Amino acid sequence: MRRVPAPLSKEHLREELARLLAADLATRERAHRAAREGATHEEAKPENDKDTRALEQSYLARGEALRVEELKLGLAEVQNMPLRRVREGDPAALGAIVRADEDGEALVLWLAPYGGGNRLAEGTVQIVTPKSPLGRALIGKRAGDECEVKLAGKSRVLTIEGVE
Repeated sequence: MRRVPAPLSKEHLREELARLLAADLATRERAHRAAREGATHEEAKPENDKDTRALEQSYLARGEALRVEELKLGLAEVQNMPLRRVREGDPAALGAIVRADEDGEALVLWLAPYGGGNRLAEGTVQIVTPKSPLGRALIGKRAGDECEVKLAGKSRVLTIEGVE
């Protein structure tokens, strides 16, 4: 059974997620530069009509460029996400921390605009985006509600214990 954290600071979670995304962005930017240089390097010129190294590098560079832009937008969304205080009885919405139970296992989920699947607070908090099936199922739920979602062909039932 996973350790459940004490009350969490949303500001701290946002900062931790922003650091993770910024590190991923830096890695992707380096990969983009390397792929772009590989596509345009003098030695990348095709030796014959079957040599597609430069073309493959250009495809890779384009894919990395798209990922870099996506990460920049996601990082900005996270950094600018309003962190409103949730009152007792409020439904889960973007920015909410949702404490749930699934078959006796305590889960702590944070609804964030980007970074789904990442874990924060020493692995005790999982990021869920509203675009994901689980995120869509959590939006609007309140403490005491049940939430059923199919993930990877398996049906999961969560009981919402609290929304912070």
